[in-house]
Amino acid sequence: MSAVCEQIRREMGELFSCTESEGQVRIRTPFLLPDGDVFDLYLQRADDVVTLSDLGETLRWLRMQTIAQKRSARQQALVQDVCLTHGVELFRGMLLLRIGPGDRLAQAVIRLAEACVRVADLWFTFRSRMAQTVADEVEELLQERQVPYQRGERLLGRSGLAWSIDFHTRAPGRSSLVCVLATGSRGAARSVTDHVVATWYDLSHLRAGPEALRFLSLFDDTADVWTEEDFRLVGDLSEIARWSRPDEFGALIMAPAVG
Repeated sequence: MSAVCEQIRREMGELFSCTESEGQVRIRTPFLLPDGDVFDLYLQRADDVVTLSDLGETLRWLRMQTIAQKRSARQQALVQDVCLTHGVELFRGMLLLRIGPGDRLAQAVIRLAEACVRVADLWFTFRSRMAQTVADEVEELLQERQVPYQRGERLLGRSGLAWSIDFHTRAPGRSSLVCVLATGSRGAARSVTDHVVATWYDLSHLRAGPEALRFLSLFDDTADVWTEEDFRLVGDLSEIARWSRPDEFGALIMAPAVG
């Protein structure tokens, strides 16, 4: 395997480096994950078969970007499309390919690295649909807990404007209005916050009376885009929940009115 590192240095230049450890070669590539981390690929030999793999790191990283327990059917289809396009096999969560005697190592490394980049870049597709995706996950939670709800209800504010509410839930003890705050962009986070603040302010009359509604702001804090000021601004007008703690959100939905 030591000859592999020499071949990489000779054919691929200084942008690629490799180290040997426990019968495998780790190849550090110049390709990056969306968060700036680098891709490492691993070369292993067994019974004269050389396999190049990411050891599952790409899909593991992608899975960590959401609290969903599994990929949706559409997400899985997108991953399979990438593998088909680049001639890469998906096996037990790993992206891998075999290198035959007549195959060039450099081409195989580039091909697998490109496939890993394309799979990781699906994160941008998920983030561009983040609010919708998080709302879908919230809907699944409400269904699992058998909480009656209405999604996308439009309510008239004191100003005469109609505001779209992500969820209107009706638990035995109290009904709640839920706004989901989700974005993958720090630059867009404040505008999302301002919109929810305006929503709660204009609908504040619904918090009064014998059937007063609970206002709940659900932050998708799996994306590190929110500031303490965002939480404070929304917290002045509503209760705060964090999507990284779904059980706490579920408990708030079911909590009875106080007093």
